[in-house]
Amino acid sequence: MKTEITLLKGETVMVEPKEFLKAGQAFHGHKCPAMPMGLRVGAAAMNKLGVERSKDGQLLDLVELGDGHCATCFADGIQMITGCTFGKGNIKKLHYGKWGVTLIDTQTGRAVRVTPKAEAMLANKKSEFFTEYRMKHIPASKVPAEVVEPLVEKVMNAPDDMLLNIGDVFDYEVPPKVESFSGFVCDICGEMVVEGYGRPLDDKKVCQPCYEKAQREH
Repeated sequence: MKTEITLLKGETVMVEPKEFLKAGQAFHGHKCPAMPMGLRVGAAAMNKLGVERSKDGQLLDLVELGDGHCATCFADGIQMITGCTFGKGNIKKLHYGKWGVTLIDTQTGRAVRVTPKAEAMLANKKSEFFTEYRMKHIPASKVPAEVVEPLVEKVMNAPDDMLLNIGDVFDYEVPPKVESFSGFVCDICGEMVVEGYGRPLDDKKVCQPCYEKAQREH
């Protein structure tokens, strides 16, 4: 749902998750309720802080997802709406096996944690989408539109207070960002390597894979 935040400078930031749904589904590759849930959580966090989408490193996302469990599609919604991406290096997985997100404004150190309500997540898991398809290992892209689209609509249209737990804004100590522009050419494979990831091997300077291969062959 659209929320309006008035900033101290008189600017207004409005983040509407529905505006990102079509692009999010194209980026993600299929329709499911988890990616839209990420859109809703990310929008709520941005609106609480009164921030715009991250073009560079203005925002940092701490996502509590783990690996190999349901609804990790959630992270693609977070990336799409906040602009925090693995390519920019401003989204981190905490491997808690949860769906909480802490969004941090790196310019001010202000942060907020937002989570989907347990009731909303449980309702999704009881839906036909999960019980008759996903829990039977049928890919989400193979689920009939008439099954998944009402679930997506429900996630996208539910009021914030029915769908989300939105925490209070708090201060967060933002770690300094280290960015390297230095590199070298591996003496074995001839590929470019970022400085700091090289390994010495006899009189050579090599990449990690070439170093490990050499160690195995000895």
